[in-house]
Amino acid sequence: MELKGIHHVSAITASAKNNYHFYTNILGMRLVKKTVNQDDPSMYHLFYADEIGRPGTDLTFFEITNAGHTYPGNNSISYTSLRVASDKALHYWEERLDEYDIVHDGIGEKFGRKILPFQDHEGQRLVLVSDENNKGVAAGKVWDKSSVPKEYGITGLGPVRFTVPDLAPTKRILTEVLGFRHTGAYPNPEGQAEIQVFETGEGGTGAEVHIEVRPELQKERPGRGSVHHVAFRVADYQELEKWHNRITKERLPNSGLVDRYYFQSLYFREPNGILIELATDGPGFDTDEKVEHLGESIALPLFLEDKRNEIEANLLPLETKID
Repeated sequence: MELKGIHHVSAITASAKNNYHFYTNILGMRLVKKTVNQDDPSMYHLFYADEIGRPGTDLTFFEITNAGHTYPGNNSISYTSLRVASDKALHYWEERLDEYDIVHDGIGEKFGRKILPFQDHEGQRLVLVSDENNKGVAAGKVWDKSSVPKEYGITGLGPVRFTVPDLAPTKRILTEVLGFRHTGAYPNPEGQAEIQVFETGEGGTGAEVHIEVRPELQKERPGRGSVHHVAFRVADYQELEKWHNRITKERLPNSGLVDRYYFQSLYFREPNGILIELATDGPGFDTDEKVEHLGESIALPLFLEDKRNEIEANLLPLETKID
């Protein structure tokens, strides 16, 4: 068994409307699914991705309207990367972020790649990362109706960073349980211990976890602009069952197998408290909608369909249809 890379990252927003505007109109991602949190159907769950929502390209958001401010700290997923095709694309993005008065740190370099760290309107910590020299997991494809030129558009998810007080227990789960490989390290700009890099599958931009060790920090207090969990790619349901057996034998409390309709999942927390999901590549977002109309209407899994009227009545209208 081998995890294929990052599947998706799920974060928190306080406003689906403002979130939709930022990630589609400004970042140019496609809303491929407008649905609800299956565990709490009173809130939206929005999925932004490449042209068809390929695994490894999904950045998703739960709308929690009363979510407070995030106080960054330990035991967290402290940034999410978004892939672009080239170094040249980062120069385009630097100008675009300035145009929209978006907070950013300018173009820099990390682990041999050009990067552009920035924050969204709620303080979500994001990094644009260049695939100029990527030789690992292939990127997705930019939607032809994106608000950003195709050669500069976001093509998927790059490395996620964990911030933890102690490296050893998280490293053990990644390497001994999940099969990641330690591939190097790079300086921490905060002057702390070097950030450690782990990869899985074909490796490269779409298959890395970076771990920052900060024992002096307090535990993060999540809110709007924080990350809820990261998911890693599993080939199919049969392999997910094997992962469930392995996680259970490790005596890691877990969710058991969960049908998320667009993929099957397994959730567990590693010892530093970070929520990890393993998710299958299929069946995909075109299960209940045609590809050309993804994200235009509220999609519900079959087990919630009989509650559609009640669910829609409790959601604020969110116009997402593209002419």
